[in-house]
Amino acid sequence: MKTISRIYTALIFIFLFAPIVILLVFSFNEAKSLSVFSGFSLKWYRELFRDEATLSSVKNTLLLATSAMVISTVIGTAASVGIQRLRSKFYRSVMNTVTDIPMTNPDIITGISLMLMFVFVGRLFGAGTSLNFWTMLIAHVTFCLPYIILQVLPKLQQMDPALPEAAMDLGCTPLRAFFKATLPEIMPGVITGAIMAFTLSLDDFVISYFTSGNGFQTLPIRIYNMTKKTVTPKMYALSTIIFFVILALLLLTNLTNNDDARRMKEARRNQNQTKT
Repeated sequence: MKTISRIYTALIFIFLFAPIVILLVFSFNEAKSLSVFSGFSLKWYRELFRDEATLSSVKNTLLLATSAMVISTVIGTAASVGIQRLRSKFYRSVMNTVTDIPMTNPDIITGISLMLMFVFVGRLFGAGTSLNFWTMLIAHVTFCLPYIILQVLPKLQQMDPALPEAAMDLGCTPLRAFFKATLPEIMPGVITGAIMAFTLSLDDFVISYFTSGNGFQTLPIRIYNMTKKTVTPKMYALSTIIFFVILALLLLTNLTNNDDARRMKEARRNQNQTKT
């Protein structure tokens, strides 16, 4: 049984990562072929950095992802604190359900509904162009918020509620107590949620496609437009770079979670020693 389970696990990993390995290998291929590796070359990486249109779409994507990450992290952390302080279990359950809707709702439904809302509001105020960078930013913040709350709320529930109370007893205002006592305790959740928001915004296509205007094009939309003709190996090189950036962010997230788990284990051990 162990041999079968190992073979099954290996097949799953091969199925998941074989396409990525092929992409990485052929991003260094000298020719355009995806069947014959003619020789190692950095040709397509040089071509990538000469493509102004692609680099502009990368810059737009990073600007959008960073803006969405910062705004959704601030709003999501504040929302988590508010949900945690609700005394009524019913209202807390309602808020948890409402915040879960953007995660469970299909992207195409979210994209179409947001597009209709933006067009309606734009027509209502007589705007000539309803869809632009700001509509995409609002849409990205909308679907990133639940992931921030999902990461921060458990950290608030694990935190000792006496910490902010002790800070206020020592003379801190509620806001200062939050920054001095609460925020350091929930920081691992905030960082993990921010990284998730950044990667989700970086990767999004469906919602971006429905809420984007003519003057602002992200990388997923540009790649989609390229598929109508042909995807050049420059995109393999760009995908390789993005893969390693996301891999680094995931490693950072795991390291943060491991440090947080170690701190909690040490705190529990110290509490047990104090009790004995």
